[in-house]
Amino acid sequence: MTASTYGPGEGPTKTVSVSVHEGTIAAVRTRVGKRGLSAYVEAAVQRQIERDQLDELIAANEELHGPLTEEEIDAAEREMFGNAQDGQAAA
Repeated sequence: MTASTYGPGEGPTKTVSVSVHEGTIAAVRTRVGKRGLSAYVEAAVQRQIERDQLDELIAANEELHGPLTEEEIDAAEREMFGNAQDGQAAA
């Protein structure tokens, strides 16, 4: 198999070199320790790919149907979160 046949999170691991700010590395190591860095970065990259794909899907939908109206957004928020006011979920 070639690299292009694998999806995010699939296939064998491969060592690559990336540049990351020292403060970012320190913050990650504080959370996951020395040995958790690769898994943390892998998960972060996968989440970013998912977000990019979602952005592309939203853009394609808006191209076909136009942007959502404020009323549609409000209705979706009510469906997801209930009728809470000020963005706070009811207790």
